[in-house]
Parts: sequence; C-alpha cells; structure tokens
Amino acid sequence: MDDFLKLTYIMDKINNAADLGRELKALRKRLGIRSVNLARDSGRSRDVLHRLERGDDVYVSSLLDALRGLGYAIRLEKMGLPTLQEMQAFAERELGGIDER
Repeated sequence: MDDFLKLTYIMDKINNAADLGRELKALRKRLGIRSVNLARDSGRSRDVLHRLERGDDVYVSSLLDALRGLGYAIRLEKMGLPTLQEMQAFAERELGGIDER
C-alpha cells in the first residue's frame, strides 16, 4: 500500500450499513474475489452477501463470516478525525515517520 493510501485509510470511517456494504463490495472486488467464491469460503449464501453489500440489515454473524472469508476482521475506533498525536503515531508506526519539510 502506498503512503497516500495509508494516510487516507485512517481517515475513512464507516458510519452506516450502506457505507459498510459499499466498502465490503469494493474490498471484495479489489481482492478479485467473486461473490460465489466468497459465499463458499464464508459459508453464507450469495443472497446474504448481496444484501450485506447493498447495506441491508443482516446478522452480525453474516458480516463476520464474510470478513473472515476475505481474510479481514473488524477493529473498533473512536468516531471523528484522528488527533495530531494519533496521526504522528500512525506515521511513525506505518510509514517510518514523515520528514519535516
């Protein structure tokens, strides 16, 4: 992942089911995984996965199974933009620091 994507990633927040569905679908497509394969790997039907990607109401266990099938997990974060200290810690940890210009 390039530096720009790492920085924008930490500011992206999912605030509702529609955001979650869009991000899940985009992730699946970026990984090149067809919905039929994800259904098989997650143990869920394609219908459930399509409803999840549309932002429809589904069981949390369906979401977790789909994420597991993609090789991802959920991490909870405080809402809002990161603080300066959080950004600096992220840059140090993920980017090896950022040169001051």
